Amino acid sequence: MAFAEPQFRLSEERLDDVTQVIVVGGEIHVSTAPEFSRDLAAALGDGAGRVVLDLSAVEFIDSTGLSVLLNALRQVTRSGGRMALVCSNPTVLRLFVITRLDATFRIVGSREAALADVRGADGAADNAARQDSAGGSTDGAP
Repeated sequence: MAFAEPQFRLSEERLDDVTQVIVVGGEIHVSTAPEFSRDLAAALGDGAGRVVLDLSAVEFIDSTGLSVLLNALRQVTRSGGRMALVCSNPTVLRLFVITRLDATFRIVGSREAALADVRGADGAADNAARQDSAGGSTDGAP
């Protein structure tokens, strides 16, 4: 029995000097994590301080993929930036909940909400309410 080659894709869009949207799709796991890590590091290397990582098209993620995301969050927050994840797939979102990383990452359901969150004032009240109800931190630090 032959298995299909895992599909993974990443694209980026710079909205302004400090805001970047990175769209990820397909599967993020042990087979695709090295490519994901490399592509994400290159995208973050542009120095954007406000990063939206859109995982809406991600079909599956494992602990290796979560590790790549944690490293990206550290990179962004250490440079004084903000990162929010867009996640609408219940299966992918469940992994964040099970691992309690939903308290570490800012996770929202739409790109608009994520942009408001990383831009600050517009998303601050919604994010604080969401984090309070989840019992997590609001600073985004791992």
